Amino acid sequence: MPSTLKRRRAHEVEGWVPKKRQVSLEYDDGPEPSGRDEFDSDEAAVSHAGSPSSEDGEDPPETSYGAEEWGGIGANGDERTVPGQPSTGKVHKPPTGDEVRAIKEAQELFMSSSFKLQIDALLPNIRPKESRKAPLDRFLFALHAYLSALPPVSPQHPLEAARALLAGTLPSDAKGKEKAHRQKDKAPSSQSIAVPFPLPVPTEDANWKVAFQKPVNIAVVGGWINNVVVKSKDEEPWVVDVAVEMPSELFQEKDYMNGRFFHKRAFYIAVLAKYVSDPANKLNVETFYESKKGDPRLTTLILRPKNDDTPTDFSKLNAVVRIIPVLSPSSPIQKARLAPHRSNFRVNSSDSSGSSQENLPTPLYNSAILLASSPQRDVIAVNTLKNEIPAYRDALSLLRVWANQRGYGEGQRLCVRGFEGSGPWWNTVLEALILGEEPHSKIKTKRRPLGKGLSSYQLFKATLDFLSRHDFTQESVFVKSKNGHLFPPEEYSELHEAILVDSSSCVNVLAGVPPTSVEMLKHDARATLEILDGSISTGDPFTEVFLADHREPASRFDIMMIVELSSASLRRPSVHDILDRGSLSNSTLASLPSLLRKALGSRIEALAILHPTSRPRPIAEGLPAGPEKIFIGLILDQEHAFRLVDHGPAAAETQSSAADEFRELWGDKAELRRFQDGSITESVVWNVQGSDERTQIPAMVVRHILARHFGIHGDAVISWQPAFDSLLRLPPSISSHYRAAGFKAALAAFQGLASSIKGFDKELPLAVLNISPVAPELRYTSVFAPVSIPITTARTLPSCARHVPLISLNLEFEKSARWPDDLAAIQKMKMAFLERLAQALTDATPGLHARIAVELPAGVPPIADHVQLEVATPDGWAFALRIWHDREATLLDRILHAPPAANPTSPHEVENARIAHRLYIKRFIAAPRHHRAVAALCHRFVAFGGTVRLVKRWLAAHWLLRLHVSEEAVEVLCGAVFAGAGPASVPTTRERGFARVIRLLRGWQWADGMTVPLYSDSDPAPDVGSSAASGAKGVWVLKTEADPDGRMWTVDGPDHVAAHRIRALAQATHDCLQGMETGVLDVSSIFAHPEDDYDFVVKLQPTVLPRYFQNVAADQAVWMRSGKYANAPPPEKDVPYRPGFDPAEMFLDDLTRIYADTAKFFHDPLGGDRFGAIWDPSVTQPRPFRVMNRFSSTPVAKGKEKGKDKDLVVLNEAGVLSEIVRMGEGLVMA
Repeated sequence: MPSTLKRRRAHEVEGWVPKKRQVSLEYDDGPEPSGRDEFDSDEAAVSHAGSPSSEDGEDPPETSYGAEEWGGIGANGDERTVPGQPSTGKVHKPPTGDEVRAIKEAQELFMSSSFKLQIDALLPNIRPKESRKAPLDRFLFALHAYLSALPPVSPQHPLEAARALLAGTLPSDAKGKEKAHRQKDKAPSSQSIAVPFPLPVPTEDANWKVAFQKPVNIAVVGGWINNVVVKSKDEEPWVVDVAVEMPSELFQEKDYMNGRFFHKRAFYIAVLAKYVSDPANKLNVETFYESKKGDPRLTTLILRPKNDDTPTDFSKLNAVVRIIPVLSPSSPIQKARLAPHRSNFRVNSSDSSGSSQENLPTPLYNSAILLASSPQRDVIAVNTLKNEIPAYRDALSLLRVWANQRGYGEGQRLCVRGFEGSGPWWNTVLEALILGEEPHSKIKTKRRPLGKGLSSYQLFKATLDFLSRHDFTQESVFVKSKNGHLFPPEEYSELHEAILVDSSSCVNVLAGVPPTSVEMLKHDARATLEILDGSISTGDPFTEVFLADHREPASRFDIMMIVELSSASLRRPSVHDILDRGSLSNSTLASLPSLLRKALGSRIEALAILHPTSRPRPIAEGLPAGPEKIFIGLILDQEHAFRLVDHGPAAAETQSSAADEFRELWGDKAELRRFQDGSITESVVWNVQGSDERTQIPAMVVRHILARHFGIHGDAVISWQPAFDSLLRLPPSISSHYRAAGFKAALAAFQGLASSIKGFDKELPLAVLNISPVAPELRYTSVFAPVSIPITTARTLPSCARHVPLISLNLEFEKSARWPDDLAAIQKMKMAFLERLAQALTDATPGLHARIAVELPAGVPPIADHVQLEVATPDGWAFALRIWHDREATLLDRILHAPPAANPTSPHEVENARIAHRLYIKRFIAAPRHHRAVAALCHRFVAFGGTVRLVKRWLAAHWLLRLHVSEEAVEVLCGAVFAGAGPASVPTTRERGFARVIRLLRGWQWADGMTVPLYSDSDPAPDVGSSAASGAKGVWVLKTEADPDGRMWTVDGPDHVAAHRIRALAQATHDCLQGMETGVLDVSSIFAHPEDDYDFVVKLQPTVLPRYFQNVAADQAVWMRSGKYANAPPPEKDVPYRPGFDPAEMFLDDLTRIYADTAKFFHDPLGGDRFGAIWDPSVTQPRPFRVMNRFSSTPVAKGKEKGKDKDLVVLNEAGVLSEIVRMGEGLVMA
């Protein structure tokens, strides 16, 4: 689909009307045809191709809504001017009544007038160009003439005839006639032709014969004749279906038995392939077999032009002709013999369970025979609807485009199982909504037919609403028919899993479609309706619904697995099922989704089996090859997906059929267990360690079912969850030293400290009202699960693994009027309070350490909050406590908002107050509120915390976190994927959430900003936007209810350079994630950072970096000691215990401040052992020397002359690098 769509006006409204040609199968002005006389003459043979509507073959001109387009005020027309404005000589013409009516209808019948314009621009670009159809017309003339003159082939034994074709000759009886047929070229074609006999293959003792006669009738069928074809994905060619009616003399009444009809059809199509591929016929096409859905019974002949610039070369149209042999209406095969309950195979064998299979029904086999007589009736049905309902064609096109974007059609990428070649399905769904349903006993709700005056958008949305609500497995749908249906509904309901029977035949268009695929379609329809109804914020809904490619497995499914089928073998194979479905591969792929759905149960909302679509194969290959591997996509139910136990029947029912089915499904995994409530049931228990491994339970279920029922083990099943999980875990050699780890342990430690502090009523001058956590460790979003490192444990750890994170808390004391009114004095008072609190804590808890820390970085005035209490508990948890005093905000507001005449403060003091106020708002107002909102999202969405952690890890691995993107900004960004999505679109695993964030970043337009509904209505939003937005350097705008300006967490970054880098990395990561479709995805490569773009890279000593063990590519040899004893203590006798100490972070902060006008630095805060920088382009170019140039400079050397040019200077790169090495002595590797 082209990226830029050419806008064209709709033809339906008054205006230009294109010329019409008389078309044999376009029944606009005449009666419906009988289906037999479409090609009584050569002229009628190609009229279907939709030749140009003008004689010169040009496309019709673009049209407008009215007979004359309104030019607006000032356009030529009536001589009227706007009152109060001088006359410009232009005439102002108001819109006509028809134009006003068209505008109003666009708003009422479509989502909006702009949405209608987008649809009008889309539709011409998904349909074939009229100017390119002429060569196809000429080819179809030639094909019709050639096929109508083919010589017959006398009856032969099927195997003898097949051997003759495989040898490159026709059966001997036809040689004489073949020679007469080759008058211009006497050399016979020796190309080998395989006959695509389906199962069961004919045997030597077959007492029937195959023959060939020229077609009785040749007709173009399908979407091409009715002009309802839609451009496929991935530049797939247009398909022109040509139905070739086989003479009834070739068949006998009993040919419906044991596949005999399909054997004769296979021979007929092989002979056609033999004739058409003969170079002497001058058709100049390549011939291929194609079997949709991998079913050899549906084999067709594909004709592809050779691109030889002949008059019949239609390669520029990018189309192929598909020849479909069909049954004649006068065929001796009686349709009554093809009812769903009829058994048309005689198999005298039994399966492993001992049940007889001789007379079991063959509904899918019978349906395949019925399909051979339905194409022409489908053409008439679609044409009737198109003529009666003006918007039908456009609605069908929109529906097909929507389906193609989601893998329900052909393409180069994965297709949902069962929807390959599913064109009649979409016609039938619309037909059911428009014509209504036949009443039957199992119908639950009676739906009224849709009105015939609806717009295309309304029909499209009504179809999605129907698909999102209706369960075809529970409630059958029979489209209303004039003469009723051939077979009673009860026969379909008993033998088909999902049922939708069209009006023109007795064919169930959902025959062979797995119920899981229909369930996936229902889920996609529900997700699309959420977009169209405006319940989620996705930007442009038109782009998301019709243009965005939703076939990406990483962002579509919570869990994606690849299964190699080379070792697959059914545990209980059924000969009957294999014959009914056409092949062993189809039988296996039909059993797999049903067993998986039964085992997963309520854990999933939808399951999809995906595989590449069937491709054309050489005519020397008889049978299609089944897919070598399939893809299993799961969409989880977050409430039930990760439960540890699957319950079965109670112990009292152990002898029941339900208990037998449960044990048959789970095998030795099932066992009787007693639970805490006293119940004893058959159950399956999944043993996992930790919350990370618990998210893999659905994948464990899939692996178990594949191993038990299909013999697929080990490496034949690929998933990526463990690889992503490993990125968020510390190395086992380090984590084994920790006493406690996990978010719940950190929360318990916080609760213990908070209760201790609130108990100091006598020790403190004021009572503590509230203690607010503001740390990612306490809201489930820190990259690594928090760990406790007691002082004794820290001394045994290597120096590169001693980092103890500080967990930030805010203290709020009760109100008091005794606080000073001086900002600097308030900071001193805070220090006194914290000193008193430290004394109380150390006295109350033996082994607890507390100290006052003063943080006053450069650029922060003394009147700003800069005092905190660092507390290290005996269990190894470290906290940083700050005091929140609301009086500070009042005093700062007085300085900032005082009238100029009454304000004695200097501009410097005002600027200091502005900095202090911004810090106060961020630290004491926005941070606690943000913490509560993010913690609520983590409880609301099970995958939110893991998604945030993965995105932070990704940004850190690419040297962008903290220096350029704050952790809070990442959390708000991820909130857009969860809080801004509808229930059907919310990820349930961190991997899918990560892919969705990457997809968001690669196309996000910063200038438009992003609004994230992060906060609940019960938590009112403070007006802090103006304070945060002033002086913003960042380009990201993340708006929330509390931050309407969207600058609270992006005021300092990312700037343009970092933002462009993030977008480029997101695009590269997105491309890498597409490796899921081929199984070559290497998760570690997504987090491997390229260093080629930096002007210089500085390597640090990993042994002195306390966080090196967190490095995404950490080398364990750095901390693994060599010696006699592995648990020997380090050589240091007195290891200082310094929570929050990170020399690399402090060093980078100094460099960023010192060289703010010289270079931009990038670093991984999670144990990065190197950092990169790029020079500011403005300082690398020569410039005149000035005092206070703000960067280290050196005179520019003259060209060929000795000496220096004293007027120009340039950046002294060598000097800056030497300064960096000197400042980082002991930290930077020389």
